[in-house]
Amino acid sequence: MATDLRLIIHKNMAIFSKKDKVALDLQAISTLISEGSVLEGNLKAPAFARIDGLVNGDVNVDEGLILGEKGEVRGNITTKEIFVYGSVTGDINTSSLEIKATGRITGDIRTQNLAVENGGVYNGNLVMQQAEKQKQLQA
Repeated sequence: MATDLRLIIHKNMAIFSKKDKVALDLQAISTLISEGSVLEGNLKAPAFARIDGLVNGDVNVDEGLILGEKGEVRGNITTKEIFVYGSVTGDINTSSLEIKATGRITGDIRTQNLAVENGGVYNGNLVMQQAEKQKQLQA
């Protein structure tokens, strides 16, 4: 039991002692489109968002977006970073994109960083850009 407690304390200390930015999946979500919800129209969110339902329209999130396994976007996405567990039919403009094993994207991607897990699917054009060019496009 004491070993388990030390391990938990050690894990918590590691999380809080990091000086880098907190990972997207650990951020407080300010906007949530829950499973079963349908949004007809564009979505604009000021911080971090999670979509587990359907959005028929463009999505613009200032900081980061998590598209859950049951989440679907039929429109273009603009955000700083995005994790795709669900499906996107549209273009993505971001600094960092991770397509998870269950993720599906059909559309063009503009990004600086791209990671695709084994099983993730992407169909479209890809443009990898340096940081300065990406900032000019988002402005």
